[in-house]
Order: sequence, then structure tokens, then C-alpha cells
Amino acid sequence: MGMPATTPNSPQAGHETDLMPFVFDLTSHEIRRMTAVLDAMPDWDPAAVLAAEAEAHSLLYSGLNTEQRSIYDRLCKAGVFDAGP
Repeated sequence: MGMPATTPNSPQAGHETDLMPFVFDLTSHEIRRMTAVLDAMPDWDPAAVLAAEAEAHSLLYSGLNTEQRSIYDRLCKAGVFDAGP
């Protein structure tokens, strides 16, 4: 004897229910959270961070030999790696 497919009083497929949809908009909370994070990091420079990441990416893949470059290019083309700047 197995478990019933649904719990008591649960809506069955194809049956109408009196339940109201539950909707909760987190937009205002997310804006407050993001503002608090940015206020806590007054010296954060996103442009400098992105520039440093681009430089690190180019340094990481700068010394590849021909075979490694070919594999890297195939992986970029397949979408495994971001080709970077």
C-alpha cells in the first residue's frame, strides 16, 4: 500500500481551488540591501575592479603555446570560457 499522490485537501489536477496566489515583491528590499552594501564600501571602484579582472585574464592566457591556444580557442567557441577582452 503506497502513499497517496496528494495530501488531504490539496488541489487535484484539473480541479479549481479557492486559494489565492501568493506574490511578494522583493524589489524595494533588494534596493535597500544594495544601497547598504554600497554605503559600507565607500572606497570600492567598480571600474578599477573590472580593469584588474581584464588584466588578470589577459595575463592568465598570455603564455599559451600553439596547442594550448588551439584548445583555449575551441573552448571559447564552445562557450566554456569567455574569450575576454
